[in-house]
Amino acid sequence: MTYNFATLADIKAIEKEMPVEERWTAETVYEQLCDTRDANPNKPAVSFQLKSGPKDKAVTLNWTDLTKKVTQCANLFRSLGVGKNDVVAYLLPTSHETLITLMGGMTAGIVAPINPTLEPEQISDLLRDAKAKVLVTIKAFPKTEVAQLAAAAVALTPSVETVIEIDLLPHLSPPLSWIVPLIRPKNPVTHNAKIIDFNEALAAQRDDVLEFAETGDRFCAHFHTGGTTGMPKIVQHRHSGVLYNGWIGSALLYSADDVVICPLPLFHVLAAYPIWAGCLSSGAHMVLPTPAGYRGEGVFDNLWKLIERWGGTFIVTVPTAAAALMQRTVDADISTLKAAFSGSAPLPVELFKRFQAATGVEIIEGYGMSEATCLVSANPTQGLRKVGSVGFPLPYTDVKIFDCDDAGKVLHEMKTDEIGEICVSNFGVVAGATYTDKDKNKGLYAKDKYLRTGDLGRIDKDGYLWITGRAKDLIIRGGHNIDPAMIEEALAGHDQVAFAGAIGQPDAKAGELPCVYVELIDGATVDKAELMAFAKEHVHERAAVPKYMEIMSELPKTAVGKIFKPALRKSAITRIYNAALKDAELDVTVVSVVESKKRGLVAQLTRGDDRISDKTVTKVLGGFINPWEWAE
Repeated sequence: MTYNFATLADIKAIEKEMPVEERWTAETVYEQLCDTRDANPNKPAVSFQLKSGPKDKAVTLNWTDLTKKVTQCANLFRSLGVGKNDVVAYLLPTSHETLITLMGGMTAGIVAPINPTLEPEQISDLLRDAKAKVLVTIKAFPKTEVAQLAAAAVALTPSVETVIEIDLLPHLSPPLSWIVPLIRPKNPVTHNAKIIDFNEALAAQRDDVLEFAETGDRFCAHFHTGGTTGMPKIVQHRHSGVLYNGWIGSALLYSADDVVICPLPLFHVLAAYPIWAGCLSSGAHMVLPTPAGYRGEGVFDNLWKLIERWGGTFIVTVPTAAAALMQRTVDADISTLKAAFSGSAPLPVELFKRFQAATGVEIIEGYGMSEATCLVSANPTQGLRKVGSVGFPLPYTDVKIFDCDDAGKVLHEMKTDEIGEICVSNFGVVAGATYTDKDKNKGLYAKDKYLRTGDLGRIDKDGYLWITGRAKDLIIRGGHNIDPAMIEEALAGHDQVAFAGAIGQPDAKAGELPCVYVELIDGATVDKAELMAFAKEHVHERAAVPKYMEIMSELPKTAVGKIFKPALRKSAITRIYNAALKDAELDVTVVSVVESKKRGLVAQLTRGDDRISDKTVTKVLGGFINPWEWAE
């Protein structure tokens, strides 16, 4: 059943009908899969195409096919010694095999998706932290180094006993399917883990029944955070949190007749939960275009045609992807499209307007985070969408705006439109056990119930939630707090600016000064001087006007399209420290900036003259916030 979702009163009415625990009958993700199969045995569940063309080969599994594959996968993992508390990790691009691995891992034990754009050392850190027994990855394939990354990471991770390889070759048609075996890259393996083939191993397992008993609601997934704030943390999710996200999708968004085009990766909660779990609960059809999603070759150029091919009713995007799509003409029949979903970062108002004008549909902006399993709020599908807000708290989600101390003690609750920290309680929040590292849960909860998100926001008189910034992203200039969103939103109003990322650059006097990095649209002619003049005019707080601006060919972004601010901070530290050292006439250079768990971002230096002492360097750099050390 899909409910009317227009006002806050609609949300309250849904909550009054029954307790949230009565909204679904399944206790596990696998039980929900079986229920959906029984209701829609022959309807398509998931489609995947390796290449992005509207006529390229695609593979579609119906709900019966998918259930058989997930059953085999879960049985396979158990046969490899994976118990209910053991971890199956995957380092995969997106395909229907990735989805099978996700659900099979949740069913047999705990699944841990890993971002395949990380470095081998980071991947190994995550594998070791999770104590992963099994890693699922791809077999070496042209134009990707995922297999090589996996081999290097496993060599650093003794806990991994088995590597399961998925071959993408069956997704190709001739002549490419003939050529790839001839040009397949080599993958030198230095680890001792056993390597087996995914499809061969699945075929040896039963597909009609699980050969073990599930044990109810438990932790079933470990997703690592990797957004804009630096070093990953591992977040724990329960079956019930996944099913809650799925129920929200089926209650407010999808029916079994919907088709959701999802070019986002399945190692991220947005694709895995609101999108996939929503399809799982409703019986909707999810389409996965190319292993790299929006980053895949030709995806932006072909997306409108893919909507026409599949009869897409919803597409999933993020602001960076939506901006890229607006640089392409709508060149296909997209009349089936009902709406687009956007998450991961605030959506500029001008981008919303351009998208609506080009497509005839609105973007539904929402808010979620890994620490809450995902969903927190969304703009209404039928009612007033306040552009720039993230809508109403979703059913059975309690959002408070608190002023908290570092230990989580609530100093006071903010009034309407007062800005404070967004704190959330719902079925996806596991109070006391959000992170696998218990120390990271200290001070994370207000009133022992509400997850402290670290986001700054307010709730207006109509009940809409607005995100105004990131508490840890604040630029602190001489004790004065500056919200970087103020700078970013101002520059986003320039018609030649695609994206802007504002940070605080180190300053020996003020601590930090506002600094902004800008990416322009294709064919832009504006220069830095013009943009700086525009910023001075449109950033209405004088202290927030950027002291430095840099135009980049492309801003660093995460795999889901967020501007990756640690990279910008590292660039600023390098630039400022090198300039200070040069002014002091010291033959010392910043060669890298690394992140320490205890010290934050640390500048690593080399010296051309060994007689230069620590004391001399400290005299120059000691006034800055970020520490330094000699590179090894």
